[in-house]
Amino acid sequence: MAAAGRARRRWGGGGGGRSGARCLQPLASCPDELVQAGWEKCWSKRENRPYYFNRFTNQSLWEMPVLGQHDVISDPLGLNAAPMPLEGGVADASMESKQRKRRFSEEVPPSGNSMKKSKMDVPGNPAAQPVPSSPSIPGTSVLKAWCVSPEDKQQAALLRPTEVYWDLDVQTNAVIKQRAPSEVLPPHPEVELLRSQLILKLRQHYRELCQQREGIDPPRESFNRWMLERKVVDKGTDPLLPSDCEPVVSPSMFREIMNDIPIRLSRIKFREEAKRLLFKYAEAAKRLIESRSASPDSRKVVKWNVEDTFSWLRRDHSASKEDYMDRLEHLRKQCGPHVSAAAKDSVEGICSKIYYISLEYVKRIREKHLAILKENNISAEVEAPEVQDRLVYCYPMRLAIPSPPLPSVEMHMENNVACVRYKGEMVKVSRNYFSKLWLLYRYSCIDDSGFEKFLPRVWCLLRRYQMMFGVGLYEGTGLQGALPVHIFEALHKLFGVSFECFASPLNCYFKQYCSAFLDTDGYFGSRGPCLDFFPISGSFEANPPFCEELMDAMVSHFEKLLESSSEPLSFIVFIPEWRDPPTPALTRMEQSKFKRHQLILPAFDHEYRSGSQHICKKEEMYYKAVHNTAVLFLQNSAGFAKWEPTPERLQELVAAYKHSGRTLSSSSSSSSSSSSSSSTVDKERELGREQSSSRETNPN
Repeated sequence: MAAAGRARRRWGGGGGGRSGARCLQPLASCPDELVQAGWEKCWSKRENRPYYFNRFTNQSLWEMPVLGQHDVISDPLGLNAAPMPLEGGVADASMESKQRKRRFSEEVPPSGNSMKKSKMDVPGNPAAQPVPSSPSIPGTSVLKAWCVSPEDKQQAALLRPTEVYWDLDVQTNAVIKQRAPSEVLPPHPEVELLRSQLILKLRQHYRELCQQREGIDPPRESFNRWMLERKVVDKGTDPLLPSDCEPVVSPSMFREIMNDIPIRLSRIKFREEAKRLLFKYAEAAKRLIESRSASPDSRKVVKWNVEDTFSWLRRDHSASKEDYMDRLEHLRKQCGPHVSAAAKDSVEGICSKIYYISLEYVKRIREKHLAILKENNISAEVEAPEVQDRLVYCYPMRLAIPSPPLPSVEMHMENNVACVRYKGEMVKVSRNYFSKLWLLYRYSCIDDSGFEKFLPRVWCLLRRYQMMFGVGLYEGTGLQGALPVHIFEALHKLFGVSFECFASPLNCYFKQYCSAFLDTDGYFGSRGPCLDFFPISGSFEANPPFCEELMDAMVSHFEKLLESSSEPLSFIVFIPEWRDPPTPALTRMEQSKFKRHQLILPAFDHEYRSGSQHICKKEEMYYKAVHNTAVLFLQNSAGFAKWEPTPERLQELVAAYKHSGRTLSSSSSSSSSSSSSSSTVDKERELGREQSSSRETNPN
């Protein structure tokens, strides 16, 4: 089948002997909804008449396709089928279309249009005849996993979310050049299980190296940021672990370890804490300089300053907290450069050791992956298909290598949480977000009409993100934080935003987005990594993980896109306003010729949605930002003319931040216990630590 598909693409036809096709501009010749479904209008030289070709399915039709009519070839998932009768009657699409476009889930009961795409009228097509509904129900295997028969009238309720933090009805305005399928190997639970086991071992190696060589625990979140920073420069084959990076020593990991040498400087509140911290720092600096091969001058400087500090501590018993902190800052300035020079080689050794272990793990993972493909007679070498130079609306990433048969994966429900298990390893996702994954899969996947591979792919996706951001309490949630629903609604209404540059199937608001992993996420709507995505036009939101190297690479990428396109192009970027010292990304954007406006949102005066929103409690869905957030509008001339950040629009955007998602989340419960509120405060503190840990230089 794959060879036949490649042959059809090489001959440029879609079947029916329509060779020698000359394709017209799809954006102008077809309605938007047809273009996004993969349809293009072409010209048949043999028949001397136009026809319609679907680049996703290689189907061709003489007449304009009708969205809403279910065909197993052109629409294997039944995405455009008429709404399924829930109680034996015909769904009334006209009534659904009169409902308000978007409201918070707390304000409106769940409706059927969350589960089915409404039938769309295409200009030029007769709409008088009723469209038959799909004879089969996509996702029957998922329903069976819940021990529900497909004929059960409660089936829709099982897969219908009760609380919605997304809007999958928004169509994209992002236009790209048509691109070939990716040659990345398709995901497999057995491979993902091996990868997760090796990543856990690598994290343990990192912890042991930090403790044995430097006497410290690994800086919080430093391993996660290491993976993010490495993937910016990595040219290797593995989607998660780095294997082909230059330089070998990670600047991110090196910087964060050095910040914690000789000890980590935690934030202090009381006088006794400040005194104890000063003593520990002086003691650790003396111990380190004596145990390393430092120069005589360095030893003398550190030893003299440490002894002077000890003498001051014994002599002055009436010092205040501020006195102790001033003394600590003085000691750091005097001893810091000498301590860093003495520890430099050792820390570089930790960074390079972790990288080379990762390189060996990648080889083992790939060998396992290729062996599975070989067992199923699938070649990892594919012939690159011809891609015509044409503009299309962006569509989910496709894989060139067909997916092998996937093993069975178990699933059961526990208190509205879907527990997905493979070989004893369980990952969890709330029922609402499981429903969201079901919808995204149904909208985006084209190779699994019966949903037989849905659960294995969900397990691979959840396991991948669990391994990327760690398994500790609140670990990684700050790196995956998303904007509140109110803000996405305002961005879409005011600036035409319909696309997220840094998201995942779990935290996305729109169904079109970029994410870190095209192999696991492409089945759920991902357009691939942001740095590999090259839009010609469109309005985009960018809220990158707070990794300095990744944010800097993002700015370079956006400026190249804005420079090369004359079509309307706009990026609204949300990053932390770190000023001590300022990040290169923030400095470059503030000085960019494409910057049209800049907003500063004060710390603790605005919120983010938790990175663990797919599994956390409702009252933990939102948290206060612990730092200022800079909002920058980067637009070319055409983008500025179309989506100008006028004072009126900016005022409405700022007003949207006045709505607290936390208030809405807690409105359903009249009172909350003191224990739950205290846990929320503790979580905000933990998030604050992980968001700012890589930037901390002053414990004040």
